Amino acid sequence: MSDWNKKIIEEFRANDGRVGGHFANTTILLLHTTGAKSGKERVNPLVTFEDGDRLVIVASKGGAPSNPDWYHNVVANPKVTVEYGTEKFHAQATVTSEPERTELYEKMENQLASFSEYKLKAGRVIPVVTLSRLS
Repeated sequence: MSDWNKKIIEEFRANDGRVGGHFANTTILLLHTTGAKSGKERVNPLVTFEDGDRLVIVASKGGAPSNPDWYHNVVANPKVTVEYGTEKFHAQATVTSEPERTELYEKMENQLASFSEYKLKAGRVIPVVTLSRLS
């Protein structure tokens, strides 16, 4: 895990799910996945928004030409754990398809303008994933 992610994770947990800096005015979650190859638990802080009873995350990787590792993990192992605010729960990750993918991506762009830049830089269709709480 990068030092940058580690600091965000620590700040998230110390402040009931809130962080400052680049993410000061955004909502984030901590996504726990099982490594597609390693089988080890991985934790990633991700920008999110609520869509009904689901949470939405985007596999932008900052506009990189490849998908982030966490995306490959949820495709291989869609049962995940989510830390959201002060809650921690199990969820089902689902990769969206069109036209829902575009609709949700546009909602994310409205939340954080940098997602418009990521779309232009990436040279790929950036996947959008929904997280549905499991009982």
